[in-house]
Amino acid sequence: MNTVPHPASLRRAPVQRRSAERLTRILDACADLLDEVGYDDLSTRAVAQRAGVPIGSVYRFFGNKRQMADALAQRNLERFTARVTERLKERGDGGWRAAMDVVLDEYLAMKRTAPGFSLVDFGNQIPVGARSEPNHRVADRLTELLSGYLEREPDDDLRRTFLIAVETADTLVHLAFRMAPEGDERIIEEAREMLRAYLARVLDAPREVPR
Repeated sequence: MNTVPHPASLRRAPVQRRSAERLTRILDACADLLDEVGYDDLSTRAVAQRAGVPIGSVYRFFGNKRQMADALAQRNLERFTARVTERLKERGDGGWRAAMDVVLDEYLAMKRTAPGFSLVDFGNQIPVGARSEPNHRVADRLTELLSGYLEREPDDDLRRTFLIAVETADTLVHLAFRMAPEGDERIIEEAREMLRAYLARVLDAPREVPR
């Protein structure tokens, strides 16, 4: 899936297919190197060498490695959204519980398999722990994505509900992966039950009909 990050995260957006493919190789190389050497030892030159492109190609898109990591995080969010959307289409109308399971399962799948994900996630966490803005970004995306599926207005109340759910899931999933390399299943299941209980109280509550 050659998802191109939003132009806002790039110095220059690719306009030709060849340029987009080069950007994809650069971000793939960045992700692989993050897993191998970490953020501190990451360099634009190493990324260019791994991607098989001139160093000038990297600087055409990014001024520094921080911008490159930001673009990788944006690509992660776009890919996550696409995966959730596709899974929801496959499952059909299963209500909010099915939607929540899809969202959590796809997040866990990316956590386990997507290169570089443990460091940048859906928003650059450099320095490690700087997670507030990414969680707001995910909550906004879930509000847009799931409001129609849930037949709810994408209002401030729904966004707040998703933000609380995202913050809760984020904390518990990271705890699970600190306890075990693939995520402690018992903690993950506890997180799932907590999310179900919270969302049931909010999403199953009768909605007031405007007068």
